[in-house]
Amino acid sequence: MKEILKNIQAKITEVQTVKYVDEDWGQLNLFPGDLPVQFPCVLFDIKDGQFENIGADRRATPKERQLGRFSLELCIAKMKLSNTSGKAPLSQKNNAWEIQDIIQMVHEKLQGFSAGENCSKLIRKSYQRIRRDDGIQEYRVSYDFEVGNV
Repeated sequence: MKEILKNIQAKITEVQTVKYVDEDWGQLNLFPGDLPVQFPCVLFDIKDGQFENIGADRRATPKERQLGRFSLELCIAKMKLSNTSGKAPLSQKNNAWEIQDIIQMVHEKLQGFSAGENCSKLIRKSYQRIRRDDGIQEYRVSYDFEVGNV
C-alpha cells in the first residue's frame, strides 16, 4: 500500500497550483488557527478497503491470494478570501471559484491512473462539500480501485 500511496502523491504533485500534498492525518482539524499546510492543498488516504479470496498460488507469498477493493479519499482545500457575489469584481469571483479548477485538474491526473502493479485504474466515485466556519473551502472526492493478487 505504501508504494500505491507514494505514486498517488507523485501524480497529484504534478498539479502545479497545488502547494501542499500529503497524507491526511487530520491537519485541517487539529490545529485551529495555525494549520500545518499551505493552500491550496490536497490531503489523501485510503478511506476503506474490503478483501475477497481469489484462490491459492503455492509459488507466491502469501499462498492464499486476495483481491482488494479500496476507496481513496482526497481532501481538497483552499482558504477562501474572496466572494462570488454577482456584483463582486470579476477578479475576485475568478479567485473564489479557483477551487473548482483545482478539483478538475486533480481529477484529470487521477481518473484512469493506475497507482501500482496489479492495480486497476482509479475511478471517481463521490464528491462532497464540507461546510466549515473558518474560511476554508473543503471538498472530499473519492476514487475506487482494486489491487489483485495480494
